Amino acid sequence: MSVVLGYDESPGAARALRIAVEVATAFDETLVLVYGAAAPGPSGEEYRSHIAAIREAGRTGLQHAVTEADRAGVPTVVEVLDERPAQALIDAANRHAARVIVVGSWGESPMRGALLGSTPHKLLHMSHVPVLCVPPED
Repeated sequence: MSVVLGYDESPGAARALRIAVEVATAFDETLVLVYGAAAPGPSGEEYRSHIAAIREAGRTGLQHAVTEADRAGVPTVVEVLDERPAQALIDAANRHAARVIVVGSWGESPMRGALLGSTPHKLLHMSHVPVLCVPPED
């Protein structure tokens, strides 16, 4: 089994990383760090440059998470996927037999998440794997 973390260096991601490391440590699981890198609009040269930039941003952000997990002695797997974040997390959770998906929230209202389609909101409705939604620090 594993613990899957959606990590994007957002305000809620730092605390979600700490919690995911704690859960992975407690259950002696691998931490799968996932970044959904779907670029806007699939067409032409603009798409290729967008997706390359988004992938690189994801790799850079995930390296910070790997460093934190390494400090705690938690093994990691890194995945930068060409999917929207919620679908990337669900697919990674299925491939890695995840015990739980951990995501940070931005502290937005449930109504805003429902209207705008936040990743935590989508996961809560689409995932067959339990989802741990971590609020940001005060």
